[in-house]
Amino acid sequence: MNPEKAKYIHNLLDTENDHLRKLHDIVCQAVEQEKLILQKIEEPSLEKLSTGQRVADRVARFGGSWKFILSFMGILIIWIIFNLQLPQEKRFDPYPFILLNLVLSCLAAVQAPVIMMSQNRQEEKDRKRNENDYIVNLKAEIEIRTLHQKMDLLLEEQFKKLMEAQADQIRLLQSLIKEEYRKSTGTDDAKKTPPTKDGAA
Repeated sequence: MNPEKAKYIHNLLDTENDHLRKLHDIVCQAVEQEKLILQKIEEPSLEKLSTGQRVADRVARFGGSWKFILSFMGILIIWIIFNLQLPQEKRFDPYPFILLNLVLSCLAAVQAPVIMMSQNRQEEKDRKRNENDYIVNLKAEIEIRTLHQKMDLLLEEQFKKLMEAQADQIRLLQSLIKEEYRKSTGTDDAKKTPPTKDGAA
């Protein structure tokens, strides 16, 4: 192979490797940015919460657990048994347990708004997650379009370079054919040339 052609092909391969390396870096950066966005959403420890928000989360978390249900049922049973078994003068909440009804009403009145506060914050967090999902999807769509455009440009450049290489090869082949034809024609002419008198003698 012609050294110039070999050098040209080697440079072409190096250029293609550079393009692929740049595309790989772009994809890696996009994936890393998406990971950072998801990490920011999924890690609540990174959020700056106020005291009320932390209390609301703890109350909502505890109020929706079996620990709260079992402990609350135990307190109710102890309360009722305690006020039924003690003597009449020592009962602080005799039947029909008016104080217990008041405590339960106050607990429900306080617990419901606190749980709603936690749910509102969770809805806000879900809304931000949906917005970030939309941003990520939009960014992915833009990246895909950009990648398609880059691939089209690369294919167009490759096609041009291949056409140029093919044209150079055709010219080289034509020159080789002409040179070979000249050599063969020169040899035939030498064979057809009549010998001189000295040569005949």
